[in-house]
Amino acid sequence: MLQKIKSCFTTAQGKVPGRDVRRVLLVAAAALALFLCGCSSFNRAWRNAASEPVRADSLEGRWQGRWVSDVNGHNGQLRCLISQQDEGQYAARFRATYMRVLRFSYTVPLTAERSNGVWHFHGEEDLGKMAGGVYRYVGTATSNQFHSTYRSKHDHGVFEMDRVVQDANVP
Repeated sequence: MLQKIKSCFTTAQGKVPGRDVRRVLLVAAAALALFLCGCSSFNRAWRNAASEPVRADSLEGRWQGRWVSDVNGHNGQLRCLISQQDEGQYAARFRATYMRVLRFSYTVPLTAERSNGVWHFHGEEDLGKMAGGVYRYVGTATSNQFHSTYRSKHDHGVFEMDRVVQDANVP
């Protein structure tokens, strides 16, 4: 495997710049470690939140469902942990799957207001150039259903989730 990677870096003179290969491998390993740590951090927080009581009058808690792109039909599973930061201010920590195997997590600050039993919220977050830049979210949630649209420069679609009250494997 290392030989295949080194062959990608062979110069016109047939030399392998060893230091460059090591640098690329080191950066790739560091990126993988950060990616895996983020996933385990989300999973740990998800499990810990299972023991928290679910309040019907709050956005806080665990949500689970799907996301779908209206542009290209891409879709996947979606989980979200919402925590209140301040009056009317929430942090929505999303974990999504893409192509069934790729997983990514990010947090969106949401501003929310409750009216007639329905939460109306909006927020935005810059997910970086590689992920499509700034994403804007607008949606509603009841005590057990969450609906949001998302929009960026190159994509738009929906998030549909239900509140998770308790996992089957949690007493």
